[in-house]
Amino acid sequence: MDAASLYAERLKTADQAAALIASGAKVAMGLGVSQPPALLKALADRAERGEVEDVNLYYLLSTAIAGQTVLRDELMGRIRPWSLFHTAIERGLEQRARDAGRPSPVQFIPTGFQQSPRLLCHEVGVDTLICTVSPMDEDGLFSFGTNTDYSKPVSETARTVIVEVNPHMPRVFGDCTVHVSRVAAVVEHAAPLLVVPKAQPQPADRAIGRIIAGLVEDGSTLQMGIGALPNAVCDALKDHRDLGVHTEMLTPGLVELMQAGAANHARKTLHPGVGVFAFSMGDQNTYDFLDGNRGMEAHPVYYVNDPAVIAGNARMISVNATLQIDLSGACCSEFLNGRQFTAAGGQLDFVRGAYGSEGGKSIIACHSTAAKGAASRIVARLDGPVTTPRNDTHIVVTEHGWTNLKGRSTSERAVALIALAAPEFRDGLTREARAQGLI
Repeated sequence: MDAASLYAERLKTADQAAALIASGAKVAMGLGVSQPPALLKALADRAERGEVEDVNLYYLLSTAIAGQTVLRDELMGRIRPWSLFHTAIERGLEQRARDAGRPSPVQFIPTGFQQSPRLLCHEVGVDTLICTVSPMDEDGLFSFGTNTDYSKPVSETARTVIVEVNPHMPRVFGDCTVHVSRVAAVVEHAAPLLVVPKAQPQPADRAIGRIIAGLVEDGSTLQMGIGALPNAVCDALKDHRDLGVHTEMLTPGLVELMQAGAANHARKTLHPGVGVFAFSMGDQNTYDFLDGNRGMEAHPVYYVNDPAVIAGNARMISVNATLQIDLSGACCSEFLNGRQFTAAGGQLDFVRGAYGSEGGKSIIACHSTAAKGAASRIVARLDGPVTTPRNDTHIVVTEHGWTNLKGRSTSERAVALIALAAPEFRDGLTREARAQGLI
């Protein structure tokens, strides 16, 4: 049977496709932009009518698409969230449960992003994948578009693959497709993609961006996280030349660097001439840039975030934010106010990969204070789990400067990090350091 015939055979309404998800199913939901609105609404409607129970939903980075459908308070129990990366959706579900004296309806699974495909495919053994894809090409292939990450690997092992075809999803190249023969159901649904406006940098972000730009050589390959601070770094790099991109998340800031001509991948040692990413989330300009762009490739996150692969890029620069750094250099980037706030993501993958790169630099950046200046991000002891161990932390940057922790003793690290703290917190940190016998 040819691809067009297979497509026609599998074409269903959202309700018909959602009926393929049985009670007790283990379902992997696409990450971020690839969460399928029509399918998720149909699944939520089935749960609301009591037609399905105990659906276990595994995913990273939920958005309003899921929050307004399957991740509603009244559906908890019938749909069970298993989050590998919290957002405001999970934090809200947990807070409302605490306020009502109920246990959290959300299960959190600690993992690094690179490990998520193996975890979903083999440790958990998900049986169903639901996600948004671009329209099928003449070879019968759907592109995962913005989200190859774990969707591609799961599509190869799940018993049931259900795709929502959206003409607005960009067609992307690389190792990022699924053939119609692997798909159990196709749902056609045109909807604007979720847009995340570019976060506007504040003065501290600009200061940090200038410092980091001064640490980046022409010809370096970049990984950036999300938010105002990485955007400020990208803005400060626009006068650089021959930069490359190898990043888990493709952001508007990186796209603008490529559009400005500062990043052309010309001197990359791995995938020369091509930018590499695992997923993307941003503005419409980002999605338009990706669509049909042979200069960009999407690959599964087990490859993109493999520290050995990352290290294959000479002069690799990773820039990631953190919530807290202790006086020895250990970083907590996922826990806030005694609760899970996000997750480890790919931070440690890129910290290790960038430092393993020839001429590479791993940079952890943050404002020196939080809570409108009421709290120091440089602390005597972390309030949560270690995301990046002190053994791995390389360069730390705040608006007050930067330091290289490699090769330094714990005493030298404490002194250097205190100098990067806001001035009003330095005396207190010095007292803490003395109490710990560090200085």
